[in-house]
Amino acid sequence: MTDWLEQLTTQHVRDLTPYESARRLFGASEGNQRVWLNANESPQANEYTLQSSLLNRYPDCQPPKLLAQYAQYTSLMPEQIVTTRGADEGIELLIRAFCQPGRDSVLICPPTYGMYAISANTFNVGVEKVLLNQDFSVNVSAINSFVGKVKLIFLCSPNNPTGTIMAQEDLECILTAYSNNAIVVLDEAYIEFSAGCAKTALLAKYPHLVILRTLSKGFALAGIRCGFVLSSVHIKSILLKVIAPYPVPDPVAQIAMQALSTVGIELMRANVKCLSAQRTLLSEQLRQVAGITLMGDQCGNFILFNSAHSKALMHYLVEKNVLIRDQSKQVMLDNCLRISIGTKQQNAQLMTLIETFFSQQKGSHTTNQEVAR
Repeated sequence: MTDWLEQLTTQHVRDLTPYESARRLFGASEGNQRVWLNANESPQANEYTLQSSLLNRYPDCQPPKLLAQYAQYTSLMPEQIVTTRGADEGIELLIRAFCQPGRDSVLICPPTYGMYAISANTFNVGVEKVLLNQDFSVNVSAINSFVGKVKLIFLCSPNNPTGTIMAQEDLECILTAYSNNAIVVLDEAYIEFSAGCAKTALLAKYPHLVILRTLSKGFALAGIRCGFVLSSVHIKSILLKVIAPYPVPDPVAQIAMQALSTVGIELMRANVKCLSAQRTLLSEQLRQVAGITLMGDQCGNFILFNSAHSKALMHYLVEKNVLIRDQSKQVMLDNCLRISIGTKQQNAQLMTLIETFFSQQKGSHTTNQEVAR
């Protein structure tokens, strides 16, 4: 960076480390034979149609038909929903709306999704941390000790990358403690894979609860960047003060509405059922591999596991053009890797490579023992 540009850049931005997304780590996917099992994307895309008659016009800030369809899907009112550029924009809107830079803080519970902290740091907002318990449940008493000290509490259920569901009694205890003094944000990006655990019914009871949703996971639409913030009418009115003028491009709204049609929802549920079955099968296969220990739970579209050979296994898989996610930099996740559930063929390819790798490790260990003798 040139001297003048460095001087213009704010200190806290100079010190930032950008979020290491799947694409930043391994580059573009186009034009290669890589198997992408590292971004919790759906392995299959669905077909959609587009009309171009309104592409010469700016889109609605909040497309009414899209809000109506998502409201029907969630059994809420359109007045409770803001549609955003992915759930990530929802995170940023909440921080911008409720946190004073250089003064306020948010609370996160690692290991969890990295963008909560990244977004807070970007806006020069402090980040308090309460680690999950050893079983990856939330530490309720420790979280509640920050009452009056933070403006936002970010919780994730199913949690990425541990795959665990937050107990409703824990959530309600936190909501009660933070009543009238902070916003409690529940990220349900993966809820389609554990639909019975959705907490939208609590919005009527707790006006300071906010729920984040996305079409990226269960709906297989990561490429269109469409998310939703579910909240009280009053919180929505505040978020609309800080949102961009045209956050949802018309083609995005068109595709999202098709995905949220009766046919689209049936297709989503069929795909989720298929991926969940593949997740169960892959989990069972991984449990049979000596040297692998499954971690957390499998309530999303991914599996987290631990292995003393994680670095070597990761390197081996990358060489074979099969990409999974290294989570070992996160607290409590030493030697942990995360697998996004792929197609039946992709999962089989991955398991063949994993079994081959550990077979080679076993053979190498045996040879070393013989040499030692």
